[in-house]
Amino acid sequence: MGLKRVMVVDDDVEFLKELQETLATSGYEIIAIQNSKNASNAAILTRPDIILLDLKMAGMDGFELAQTLKRFPETNNIPLMAMTGYFTSQEHGELIDRCGMKTCLKKPFNPLDLISRIENILANGKS
Repeated sequence: MGLKRVMVVDDDVEFLKELQETLATSGYEIIAIQNSKNASNAAILTRPDIILLDLKMAGMDGFELAQTLKRFPETNNIPLMAMTGYFTSQEHGELIDRCGMKTCLKKPFNPLDLISRIENILANGKS
């Protein structure tokens, strides 16, 4: 069995680079997507094991992208994890549940917390 594939969708280039380094160092194969409008096609083509979505992006936000991914049979079972620096738990909780996301990390977050949540979701399907 190969490396677990993690797709990260975030329009912040610097944050995306940092996240790529963290995940690569932890033994994951990374698919980094800066433009949320390209994420659906990329997910269908690459079939990641989990997708991390920034909730606030230009164009299509993370909520819209999650709903789009749930419409395709190739992507509707891929676990989704939200990331945000703008919303509180109360603000995003209901939307995250409605979009089928497993959990949400508030930016900035501890890299060890990120890896722990990814491993837990991949192992158990839970946050």
